[in-house]
Amino acid sequence: MPKLIAQASRITAAGEPPKVIDEYVGRVNTHDAAVSIAHMRSPSGWQEPGQRPEFDEYTVVLRGALVVHHDTGRMEVRAGQAVHTRAGEWVRYSSPGEEGAEYIAVCLPAFSPDTVKRDDG
Repeated sequence: MPKLIAQASRITAAGEPPKVIDEYVGRVNTHDAAVSIAHMRSPSGWQEPGQRPEFDEYTVVLRGALVVHHDTGRMEVRAGQAVHTRAGEWVRYSSPGEEGAEYIAVCLPAFSPDTVKRDDG
């Protein structure tokens, strides 16, 4: 039988200025360790520390643009585009544009503070 997920859980985000994370599926909202699905809204000028997560992340940009820094450079992912980062790759996300970014992130397995492996300091 299908199960309605009536609302998301708000999760504290890394990075400055603060972004909004609403998790619909994942360890916090549905106690699902296999996948997390979250709606993200990052303001203009937001950036987070680099990370080398132990999960694959699929990100679909709905509005604005997300910049993905990686070991060999950077890419800009605009509204209507998506990016896949693989487990073990170093990445750092930011939204330096004037309008920030709104996007959906899907992590396999589900995001966990223990498996994101953020850079020190």
